Amino acid sequence: MTTIDIHLNIGSNSGHREALIERAVAAVSSAFPDAEIKCSDIVETAPWGFESPNPFLNIGMMIRLKEAIPDMANDSDHTGDTHVRETFALDVLKILQGIQTGIDPSPHRDSKGQYIDRAIDIDLIAINDWIIDNPQLTLPHPRMHMRDFVLIPLANLSPTWEHPLTGKTASQYLSDILNYL
Repeated sequence: MTTIDIHLNIGSNSGHREALIERAVAAVSSAFPDAEIKCSDIVETAPWGFESPNPFLNIGMMIRLKEAIPDMANDSDHTGDTHVRETFALDVLKILQGIQTGIDPSPHRDSKGQYIDRAIDIDLIAINDWIIDNPQLTLPHPRMHMRDFVLIPLANLSPTWEHPLTGKTASQYLSDILNYL
């Protein structure tokens, strides 16, 4: 049986951070009731891309779906139906955005488009080895390799996950970024 692994990162740097993350994890789990769910340890990091005295708590989450859409799950040569994959990924994104807005409808950017503190942030990081690049969604997440708060949980959950464009594993990216810091 083929599977689809969906990797998320959930973060918070305002309010009751742990409770907000727990609420998001519970809501995501409820949205995928037949999935196997795994969560990383929580990591605390400085904000990325903006200045704030409020550190983030982040957790990685892997959703493993076993009733995968035929010919989509492990399409390593990328010859499967791209439209079906994109539609599925956009449906997942819509679910995650609904959960995020339901927990905190506040914007995540200021009037100039800059990042700001937020109660909850749910990012879709990757789905299997899929490459998706359209105006609404880019997978794998285009900045994942620069963010320790993404790589630490991802390497904890799936150390051998390989970026489909570079062939680097989550653990290799984490090693690169830790050596840089």
